[in-house]
Amino acid sequence: MIAADIRRLTPAELAQRLNDSADDLFRLKFQLISGQLQDYARIKQARKEIARIKTIIRERELSLNQASTEANAEGNASAEE
Repeated sequence: MIAADIRRLTPAELAQRLNDSADDLFRLKFQLISGQLQDYARIKQARKEIARIKTIIRERELSLNQASTEANAEGNASAEE
């Protein structure tokens, strides 16, 4: 899943997708240890997907914090007038 598709997801969908990806990575690592893993590239893909999802969640957190900080600054400026 590319970043543009991930950005369209709701926060609840992102959390679900993150849990699914983490479970997938766990299973892949378990298969690697037990010698059953056929496609080693899947581990790298799963890790990258988790990183993409976490990055988008963090971007949203920062944009919310920035918006609230700006709103507080505007409120303080109008109160001083």
